[in-house]
Amino acid sequence: MFVDSHCHLDRLDLSPYGNDFCAFMNAAKEYHIEHMLCIAIDLEAYPAMCDLVAAYQNVSISVGVHPNEREGHEPSADELVELARNEKVVGIGETGLDYFRSDGDSSWQQERFRQHIRAARLSGKPLIIHTREAKEDTLRIMEEEGADEVGGVLHCFTEDWDMASRALDLDFYISFSGIVTFKNAKTVHDVARKVPDDRFLIETDSPYLAPVPFRGKPNYPIYVRHVAERIADLRGISVNKVADLSRRNYFRLFSPPTGN
Repeated sequence: MFVDSHCHLDRLDLSPYGNDFCAFMNAAKEYHIEHMLCIAIDLEAYPAMCDLVAAYQNVSISVGVHPNEREGHEPSADELVELARNEKVVGIGETGLDYFRSDGDSSWQQERFRQHIRAARLSGKPLIIHTREAKEDTLRIMEEEGADEVGGVLHCFTEDWDMASRALDLDFYISFSGIVTFKNAKTVHDVARKVPDDRFLIETDSPYLAPVPFRGKPNYPIYVRHVAERIADLRGISVNKVADLSRRNYFRLFSPPTGN
């Protein structure tokens, strides 16, 4: 059984499933997807996302505002804490820093990140961190704001082993997406070999970043097996072992509602 630790179910292209979310969920079950964590990007779409997955015990959610979102409501730590009282919310984010898509002053991104870390500490729920081309600032703010008090995950990891090891020291997990299946992702391959058995997760980040052999096409949680297969190859273990380890790690980090 697989756990997709990071996906955006409210943004999937459901046309292959007759535009029926229930049909997609039935397909996910057939592909042995035990649990999914549906990640918030902004607060404007958040109510509809909550409604979409409310009836499914095998889906948990997060609350937060993505670092690249420039429009919409900017939440305070207290607001995030209040929203995190929803029993399906298991994490704060995705949050973090992304300098790849943002030009000029980054202070607004950094302040948003700090608010999310404070919300995580206040709510006692782990962080889901997005970081791209912002290695030193990400780690510095994590340290300054005490992110190690709650831990969390660096999702869709694309950085080097130095960043991974420093994040591990802060009690964070490392999550691998379809990028690990790309032939030119040598740095990610190196990290995937080195991360301890008890500190990695797998994800799709669907509908984005489809793994090989679906690269460039819409992504779905059912493709998480391809991520697991590549990690199994890199680590010299079975796919079932990767599925079991990542599942255990997910449920250790997060606390979804009981039941499937």
